[in-house]
Amino acid sequence: MEEYSEKTSEDKFCRECGELINAKAEICPKCGVRQMSPQNLLGATAPNGKSKIAAALLAFFLGGFGVHKFYLGQIGFGILYLLFCWTLIPAIVAFIESILLLTMSDETFNRRFGTI
Repeated sequence: MEEYSEKTSEDKFCRECGELINAKAEICPKCGVRQMSPQNLLGATAPNGKSKIAAALLAFFLGGFGVHKFYLGQIGFGILYLLFCWTLIPAIVAFIESILLLTMSDETFNRRFGTI
């Protein structure tokens, strides 16, 4: 009789045969198929979990209120944006920042906003 173990955070299923294998395994020991790592199609995700696309969308849609600054951990700038949101200056600056965030390289985003 075969024993079934439960999947933990250190395990994954083989893409080919469905066998439970170590999450770091590059090749399935049962069927020998190389495991592909999933690609993040939506841009960079920093080590602290912050997403470049999410930050850019927040800057574009809610940037006048500084929501993207709060999301990125820049609380002081977020409060400043809130204080001056009635002038529409933060909205203009946030629009420019949304473009800058979208064009920023993943490495630069992780370096600037990826600290835990």
